[in-house]
Amino acid sequence: MPIRFHLDENVDRAVAAGLRRRGIDVTTASDSGLIGAPDLGHVEFALGEGRVIFTHDSDFLRIADRGEAHAGVVYCHPRDHSIGEIILGLVALWRHCGSEDMRNRVVFL
Repeated sequence: MPIRFHLDENVDRAVAAGLRRRGIDVTTASDSGLIGAPDLGHVEFALGEGRVIFTHDSDFLRIADRGEAHAGVVYCHPRDHSIGEIILGLVALWRHCGSEDMRNRVVFL
């Protein structure tokens, strides 16, 4: 099954728009009513929906490190890549990995 993404509230909306233009299924914190929700709320939502979280928030790395079950986390420090580079990285991941490959896995862009 293809990866479906969930973007937390720290991610620029342009990333979601770029992924959607490429036909990739993506939700955002805003779409999901999760603005201001705790990080574990995002993890639970994404796990329930089978969505890989993309974030700039390193707290998600700590959650994954504690062994919390998750559908996958993709992390990128906010200053490491442009929006275009982030989109290209997520598209490449979407093309080469399935949702099963991402379960409980952390990927760094």
